[in-house]
Amino acid sequence: MQVAILMVHVVIAVALVVLILLQQGKGAEAGAAFGGGASQTVFGSRGSGNFLSRTTGVLAAGFFVTSMALAYFATQAGQAPEAGIPDAQMIEQQRNTPMLDDTPASMDNNAPVLEESSE
Repeated sequence: MQVAILMVHVVIAVALVVLILLQQGKGAEAGAAFGGGASQTVFGSRGSGNFLSRTTGVLAAGFFVTSMALAYFATQAGQAPEAGIPDAQMIEQQRNTPMLDDTPASMDNNAPVLEESSE
């Protein structure tokens, strides 16, 4: 469920960026009145204000809802993550396990040791 919401969230974010880049600024409307090239656009001489503004608003609302849903899932207490960073208790348990070199037999080795130089 969380992965599906995350995928929808990413798609909405990309669509929002594209829609915002498609929109013209407020100053671009004056150019169409004087015969500028903006009057021959896909959306007509009136512009794409209503369609793109409403679509942007709907996508922004969807982005907000998916953000809140992802935040809710992230704050669920008592559930261990399926993958990723392990819990702190799991890390502490792994650190407290004896290692192969911690046994007394491994401390008594007959390997030659380099002498320290006293300078």
